[in-house]
Amino acid sequence: MAKARENFADDWAGHERIRSIDDEVLFKVKVQRWRGAVWTDEDLPWLIAAGQREDGSPDDFYSALETTARAARAHYNANNRQPLSTTTYVGRLLPDQNDRDRYQLEAGARLVRDLAAAVRELARGSLHDGHEHAADFPAFRLGILVRGDDGHETYAAVRITGSVPDDLIAVILRHVPGCDPTAWYPEYALPSRPLLPSEQAWSTLMDPKAAAELLNED
Repeated sequence: MAKARENFADDWAGHERIRSIDDEVLFKVKVQRWRGAVWTDEDLPWLIAAGQREDGSPDDFYSALETTARAARAHYNANNRQPLSTTTYVGRLLPDQNDRDRYQLEAGARLVRDLAAAVRELARGSLHDGHEHAADFPAFRLGILVRGDDGHETYAAVRITGSVPDDLIAVILRHVPGCDPTAWYPEYALPSRPLLPSEQAWSTLMDPKAAAELLNED
């Protein structure tokens, strides 16, 4: 899995096709004795099969894949009026709607996890120096400003540049440590400047104890 992600992370990288499969375009993935078959759907790569390399053996992954695909083609043609003109059939290995739905759910979970970690890190960095800390995400830029006052009120502001849906904004605000998720108020300016047309901002007070704990994290 890791090797497949690495190989297909670069859109410009060349990939070796599995020539024995002719009904779909499958690409090879190799790491040590492991071999895999990757199918791409609108530039999204799917690892649809994997096994081990066994030179000269019918159990070799590529040999077994071809044998299984030829048998699947024969079975398909025996049970369908319109026969396949190809020599292989790997349709049963391709992702279905359940796979796509699961991918979307997992992608959403990864985004929430990454956002939560970034929000905490930006808030901690801002607490240390009193300046806004920012990070870039694919569709927006996130900035956080936290200013404490000797254990009294601690001001926190979140700035977003770009188009972000309301539910994602709620996720971001919910993960700012020490802040009541329901107590954020829209802002029309940051402490040192007005907002630009493409920016949105919210502010609230951070619990001083939570701010102190965040500041002292390793």
